[in-house]
Amino acid sequence: MKIGLLFGSFNPIHTGHLLIANYMVEYTELDKIWFVVSPQNPFKVNDELLDENLRLKMIEMAIADDNRFEACSIEFGMPKPNYTYLTLTTLAEKYPEHQFTPIIGGDNLQSFHLWKNYESILENYQLFVYRRAGFHENPLLANHKKISLYEVPLLNISSTYIRETLQAGKSIRYLVPKVVKEFIDENDLYR
Repeated sequence: MKIGLLFGSFNPIHTGHLLIANYMVEYTELDKIWFVVSPQNPFKVNDELLDENLRLKMIEMAIADDNRFEACSIEFGMPKPNYTYLTLTTLAEKYPEHQFTPIIGGDNLQSFHLWKNYESILENYQLFVYRRAGFHENPLLANHKKISLYEVPLLNISSTYIRETLQAGKSIRYLVPKVVKEFIDENDLYR
């Protein structure tokens, strides 16, 4: 099976993440999308990072009725911060029957050459990149044979924006799936 790996903090998961996953499974050869929850991104400060199990639970709730998607906690038992190449190696060993394709945003492609063992990733995996407004392709990698660029319809929202909206006492209705909004409200998260 061809599985796309959408890595992220998902702090929280939002409609934009789901649109990207839906596009990738509908318009590429991928059979499924796994949402890989990163406990700690090596490039981000985690001062507002909710517990990874709560973030995983929100993903599971958001995708519960769509069998094309799956929540993945593979990084939970790995060293922090974790690096994508280690996750890919672990997944390949654990699931040799699957073919994995990392999915990243154009903003991440700009700095992809700074990722630990990025050459190894490109040697062993196809990389699907969705373009993001305001970001341009990395000139070092723009024409790399293992990188496929996609024009995915995007919403200009982020998990940071959602957290800030909640902290300002505003509604996040329509920004996250209804079940995720209810979970955030019931548990008084991000306030």
